[in-house]
Amino acid sequence: MCGITGYIGKNNAIKVVMDGLESLEYRGYDSAGIAYICDNKLNIIKEEGKIINLKNSIDFNTKSSLAIGHTRWATHGIPSKTNSHPHSSNKFIVVHNGIIENYLELKEELLKNDYKFESDTDTEVACAYIDFLYKSDKNILSVLNKASKIFKGSYAFGIICTDDLNHLYALKKTSPLIIAFGNDENYIASDIPAILKYTNKYMLLDDYEIAKIESSKIEVYDSNMNLVDKKILEFEGSIESSIKCGYEHFMLKEIHEESEVFVNTVKNYLDDNFKNIPDLSKYNKFHIVACGSAYHAGLIGKYLIEKYSNIPTLVEVASEYRYKKNFYDENTLVILISQSGETIDTLACLLKAKSDNIDTLSIVNVFGSSIARESKYVLYTKAGCEIAVATTKAYLAQITLLALITMYLTNNKDIETKYISKLIDEEINKTYEDISLYISKCKNVFFIGRGIDYALGMEGALKLKEISYINASAYPAGELKHGTISLIEEGTPVIAISTDNSLLEKTISNIKEVKARGAKVIFITTSKIDGDFYDYKIEIPKINDLLQSIITIIPLQIIAYEVAKYLGCDIDKPRNLAKSVTVE
Repeated sequence: MCGITGYIGKNNAIKVVMDGLESLEYRGYDSAGIAYICDNKLNIIKEEGKIINLKNSIDFNTKSSLAIGHTRWATHGIPSKTNSHPHSSNKFIVVHNGIIENYLELKEELLKNDYKFESDTDTEVACAYIDFLYKSDKNILSVLNKASKIFKGSYAFGIICTDDLNHLYALKKTSPLIIAFGNDENYIASDIPAILKYTNKYMLLDDYEIAKIESSKIEVYDSNMNLVDKKILEFEGSIESSIKCGYEHFMLKEIHEESEVFVNTVKNYLDDNFKNIPDLSKYNKFHIVACGSAYHAGLIGKYLIEKYSNIPTLVEVASEYRYKKNFYDENTLVILISQSGETIDTLACLLKAKSDNIDTLSIVNVFGSSIARESKYVLYTKAGCEIAVATTKAYLAQITLLALITMYLTNNKDIETKYISKLIDEEINKTYEDISLYISKCKNVFFIGRGIDYALGMEGALKLKEISYINASAYPAGELKHGTISLIEEGTPVIAISTDNSLLEKTISNIKEVKARGAKVIFITTSKIDGDFYDYKIEIPKINDLLQSIITIIPLQIIAYEVAKYLGCDIDKPRNLAKSVTVE
């Protein structure tokens, strides 16, 4: 899975599709490919590695009005030219995001019917199965409808049939897919940035819906083969939001947007006296469910909500929550956090809660995303388009919104937006070159903290490991001595975070424990205290405890960025990672 683009219309389909694929590079991928029709003949070009490898293999002077393209992030089979998309089988060519869970069962059936396979992918099996159904039913819409009822798992398909070169087809379940509108030209894409160069008007496909697209007409059918009247949406952002604007990396650009993101998120909720936050008075328990950085944001939310609102709050990793016994009732609110609004494990937890008649609230950054549409309530962060795989500004928006929810629950409106915005700007313009250079030469880094600072350490460790590939782990400061301190040796970097003065002395004691064993300590604190228990000190401003994390996270993001830059890593597209994780 990763990025899908497709086009039918009056312009050069190859160029449009390749532009779209380049716009989706931020999602992470290991290979890319395109299928296009020229003089009624199918052409497929695929290359391993970067999109530039694919571009160098294409003659852009070739005339085509119909094409589909894909950037692949390996799920079935190693990254290779053979396993990359598009895949074809007789009459059909497809690109696919998601996972067909019953593909081995389908493959066995196809092998018995003389189908042969070149790749290790579930996508090639799905393509062949569509072709297999087509042999006995020559109605493409009917075939795709049947396939949607047979395929198990998640999928977003872009489909071409060589018997019908006047149409582009699309089929969706769980994995996101949009249909975009132009002037005598139309598009499909897995994400909005793919089409922004050409249009900002689009519709969202719902599960099991099939789109039949020609250059001047779009028809959408539901699972009962009834025509659906779809709402046309208009994206509020611009193509400028997805270009670097002079910054060396998207990640750096997005860090520098954090002040604006903070202001916009606060303004959206506080200016109307929390009007946009639903009535939460009936709930006496919260379950926060998320993955990755969003999970770490949830831990911040738990700390704030429990401390200031006295409401028990459980935080769970989505991939575990969906399979465990959950103790909730009509007074429990399940809060789902996802930047993309498409995170498959988080979406599955939402659907499970809904099936149990439990109320849900989503915190997402993408309007109209799957999680947003399925939730009873939705709160949008105002981070704008985030391109770098490693989230920074969206995470900051999430913890800002969780702080605002806590303020709403406690009827607290005391927030000096302009002052905090100014402090954010000051912090993002600092550099930590000596610290970052030192860490770049190390193999292991530990983050320690107590309370909310431990949650921040988890996000700092994730940020460092995902873009620099240095092994980084976070521990509660008092836990390191229960085994893991055996890994501390001379020169091991330990980043110690302390912003809660009530826990300062305890944290310093833990710092001294690692310092005595040779650790190189980077002390991040709001305290003015000095001593010989650290090697580097990063002093950050002390602000309202509800919002302190917004300031504290910034040096951790910058250090991760600087370390990765020293190491020459591909900061915006770290290996093996994708921006929107839509496979389980």
